[in-house]
Amino acid sequence: MKVTTPRLTQHVLTVEGRTTGEPVLFVHGNVSSAAFWRDTMAALPGGFRPLAVDLRGFGDTDPAPVDASRGLRDYSDDLLELLDALELDGVHLVGWSMGGGVVLQALRDRPAAVRSLTLVNPVSPYGYGGTEGPDGRLTHPDGTGAGAGAANPDFVSRLGAGDLSDEAPTSPRSVFRSSYVKHPVPDEDFYVRAMLTTRVGESHYPGDAATSGAWPGVAPGKTGVLNALAPTHFRVDDLHAIDPKPPILWIRGADDVIVSDASLFDLAHLGALGVVPGSPGTPAQPMVSQTRAVLERYGRYREAVLDDCGHSPHLEYPEEFQRLLAEHLREA
Repeated sequence: MKVTTPRLTQHVLTVEGRTTGEPVLFVHGNVSSAAFWRDTMAALPGGFRPLAVDLRGFGDTDPAPVDASRGLRDYSDDLLELLDALELDGVHLVGWSMGGGVVLQALRDRPAAVRSLTLVNPVSPYGYGGTEGPDGRLTHPDGTGAGAGAANPDFVSRLGAGDLSDEAPTSPRSVFRSSYVKHPVPDEDFYVRAMLTTRVGESHYPGDAATSGAWPGVAPGKTGVLNALAPTHFRVDDLHAIDPKPPILWIRGADDVIVSDASLFDLAHLGALGVVPGSPGTPAQPMVSQTRAVLERYGRYREAVLDDCGHSPHLEYPEEFQRLLAEHLREA
């Protein structure tokens, strides 16, 4: 369905006949769409109402520009406006990857609206790139090492061109196989086509590039997705201060190469591996350790790790994922 909110019209997936029950709102990650939640929504047990939203610039939601100086708040404010438009309260929020950051920001800004939170391989509460240590300290004050300049230009070009091939490692299909999942999953074409709904450009993915005099030469810009994820713009390390504190379930794949303490998408780690030359020894961002440190301070959380699993537990181990999610929703 389409829902018009104060700032844009949002596209929301539903399940036919499931119009009552406790609302569960699923939020997708970067370079994807609500379609990634299709099977999870269908499998949600009775008593719950499944909904999944396309974030701005993805799927069929309006491609409103992203002001990266607000961190992920353009997305989370859209989410909160959607709750208002649908007159939903006491919502179970489920966020995957970047969507994990979006639901964390929504929780931070309006905790009373959230009945429970589920994080699925979420971005660190200290953003993506440019930080060190479990306390998320900046490597450089300007966030050097993060932002749109870190995106692979050939991947961006192929994404914008709607490339469905696997002819290069930078083809969206190849990236899905190598990074989104550890093992092949059914309906690969369906998910790759969902990736291709991503709007490409300075206002969307990856955003406007900015340079830095320090290694690796890139810093956060002012617009677009990857800049919104930069640690100078997005930081939710004070969750322990909110009230009330709904329960949080953190589900992650043990072998994730995107969100990891040694991520293959982190320029600092690639520098340590010699893939990006000239590294002065900047350590990798310990993304998982940072999330754990923030949640330890929060207190009311549980971590579930799926072995032999990559970035997408809901696709790779759907039955186990659905079991963990259902238990969490029922206990909330």
